[in-house]
Amino acid sequence: MKAFYALVKARTMEFLRDTGNLIWTLAFPVLLIVGFAFTFSGNDGTVFKVGVLGPGDPSLGFLHTPQTQFIDYPESEKTDLLEKVRLHKLDAVVDTGTKQYWVNEQGKNHALVDLLLTRQDGGSTYSRSAVTGEPIRYVDQLVPGVIGMNVMFGAVFGVGWVLVRYRKNGVLKRMKATPVSALSFVTAQGVSRLLIVLVTSAAVYIGTNFFLRFRMEGSYLDLFLLLILGVLAMISLGLVFAARLKNEELAGGLMNLVTFPMMLFSGVFFSLEGTPPLLQNAAQVLPLTHFIQAARGVMLQGWGLVQIAPDLLFLGAFTAVCLGIAAWLFKWE
Repeated sequence: MKAFYALVKARTMEFLRDTGNLIWTLAFPVLLIVGFAFTFSGNDGTVFKVGVLGPGDPSLGFLHTPQTQFIDYPESEKTDLLEKVRLHKLDAVVDTGTKQYWVNEQGKNHALVDLLLTRQDGGSTYSRSAVTGEPIRYVDQLVPGVIGMNVMFGAVFGVGWVLVRYRKNGVLKRMKATPVSALSFVTAQGVSRLLIVLVTSAAVYIGTNFFLRFRMEGSYLDLFLLLILGVLAMISLGLVFAARLKNEELAGGLMNLVTFPMMLFSGVFFSLEGTPPLLQNAAQVLPLTHFIQAARGVMLQGWGLVQIAPDLLFLGAFTAVCLGIAAWLFKWE
C-alpha cells in the first residue's frame, strides 16, 4: 500500500506541477461552455431565419414573434441575401422599404412564411417574389467541414506532436549530430504529412461519396488545389508548436486550445449565419474558416479559382507567416 500511495502521490504531483496542462484542464470546459452559450444565445424556439433590409416596420408583426430570428442587413448585400435564400441558408428576405419579400419555393418553410407575411394585422401588403434552388442536404454542407477538420487534426498533431515527442526523447538531439540540416529534416516531415493527409482525405471523400453521392458543382481540380493549400497551412501551424516545445502534455494542450475553437467556430457542423457579428468577424482569422467556405463554394455553388481567390490568398499568407515563425523559433534541443 505504501508503494501504491507513493505512485498515486507522484503522478498527482506531476500533474499539478505541470502548470500548462493544469490550466488547460481547467480552462477548456469553461471555454467550451462559454463558446456554445455565446453562439446559440437567443435562438431558443427559432423556427424561421429571415434577413431584413431597410428600416423596421411596426406592422410586420411576423418579425417580432419569438419563433422568428430576424437579421438586419445593409441594402448593399441584397444580392448575397437572395443567394442565401436560394441555398436555403435563410427562409426569406424581407425589404421593408419596397414592401417586398423573397422566398425559396423549394424550401420547407415557404408556405408558412407566405401565410404570415400576407396576413398582417396592419393591413400592409408585401409583394412576393421567388427564387429557386434545390434543397441542400445537411450532409452536403457537412462534408467540406469534416474534411477540413480531418485536415486540421491530421496536420497539426501529425507534425507538432511528433516533433515535440522527438525532442523530448532525444531524437532531434541525435539528428543534430548528423549531416542533415534542420531545413531538410523539417521539410521531410512536412512532405510526409502532406502526402498522408491528402491520401486519407481523398479516401474519406471517395469512400463516403460512394454511398451518399455528395453534391459537386465545381471542379475537382480546384478542390484538390484548395486541399493542398489547406494542408500546408495546417502543417505550418503545427510546426509553430513543434519549433520549441519539449513537453508533450503542454504541446497537446496548446494545440487543442487552437484547434478546438476552429472546430467549433469555423462552421464545421453549423452555419454561422445569424450568430453575433463579433463571432463571425473572429472566425475570419481562422484558416479552417477560409478552407471550409471555399470548399463549400466549390462543391455547392460551383465556384472557380476566381471566386475562392481571397480564401486561397489568406491560406497562402497564413502558411508563409507560420513558417517564418517556426523557422525563427526552431531548436534541435
